[in-house]
Amino acid sequence: MRILIAEDEVTIARVLKVMLEKNKYAVDMVHNGNDALDYIQVTTYDALVLDIMMPGIDGFTVCKEIRKRSN
Repeated sequence: MRILIAEDEVTIARVLKVMLEKNKYAVDMVHNGNDALDYIQVTTYDALVLDIMMPGIDGFTVCKEIRKRSN
């Protein structure tokens, strides 16, 4: 299972990544909504962990954009 973490707090993102990888998940990590949308365009993810208050594009907007693109 491949998971994308989009979290602007680096420490929180790293802890989530380490915990998920210890449970055998493949994890990518970004720190803003713009990068999250870029990653989603080139890679298929089974799950997303989106912070709702990221710089640039927030998690709610990322989710809406993904739904609009029908991914």
